[in-house]
Amino acid sequence: MNIAIIGLGEVGRCYATPLHQAGYTLSLCEMHPSAAAQELAADAGLRIHEQAGPWLAEAQLVLSCVTGTTSLPVLDQVLPHLTKAALVADLTTASPEVKREGSKRAAEAGIRYVDTAIMGAISLGLVRTPLLASGEGASQLKEILEVAGARVQVIAGGKAGDAIALKVLRSIYTKGVEALTVELLMSAERQGVREKLYEQLSDMDRTPVRALMDMLIRTHVIHAKRRAHEVHDAQAELASQGLTSIVLPGVEARFKKTVQALESHPLPVAEPSVEQSLDWLLASAR
Repeated sequence: MNIAIIGLGEVGRCYATPLHQAGYTLSLCEMHPSAAAQELAADAGLRIHEQAGPWLAEAQLVLSCVTGTTSLPVLDQVLPHLTKAALVADLTTASPEVKREGSKRAAEAGIRYVDTAIMGAISLGLVRTPLLASGEGASQLKEILEVAGARVQVIAGGKAGDAIALKVLRSIYTKGVEALTVELLMSAERQGVREKLYEQLSDMDRTPVRALMDMLIRTHVIHAKRRAHEVHDAQAELASQGLTSIVLPGVEARFKKTVQALESHPLPVAEPSVEQSLDWLLASAR
């Protein structure tokens, strides 16, 4: 199998060596190859193409490892040179909307397109960094890359755009928790109760993430007013310790927005389900 790698930055180089060692035939492309890219190519005895061209006709798989902002322009340059049997895997950080557009353009050219999201730090995990793949051809991509040691999770029934959307959503959750944890543990440490705090939060270890998130959504729409006051008081407590919160003002604003919506559009039922709560929240956001 001939695999073309477009873009020889950190991501492209990360996959080039293990794919070559796995026995695949590689074609490389980089307009401005770095010293590291040139060394990689020299060690493998490969030429680096400066742009897309007829040489891509031999590629059965194309890994697009360019920046998210150049995802579509590069795709447009690549598609005219590919055969109908080719598969394009977009490993860029382009938005879900861009990747859906990429899938559309590829389909119009008769080419399969896989939205491939890198779910970790490539500099740490290298080829073992988890990948999330969605779109036509995702299962084939998994088979090919796992021969070289990659870890690929295919979203069953997923469409292009789903993988990168889930990556962004996961980031919203983890980065939000990270920011809140920073403020929480700073306050706990200043008061000398950090170890005791871990004990008080240990019950959450026994609650699956999905159950916790669903519970928060269901109860948020019922108790937003009371919780908004609690958040306000928590900010005052942090301020008294000389720790001005950056996170909690946004949290309070979120609760107040729900309270305002409740005043103009009361809940349809006393104890809504997760689906009913989300439907109401989305309707209130219009």
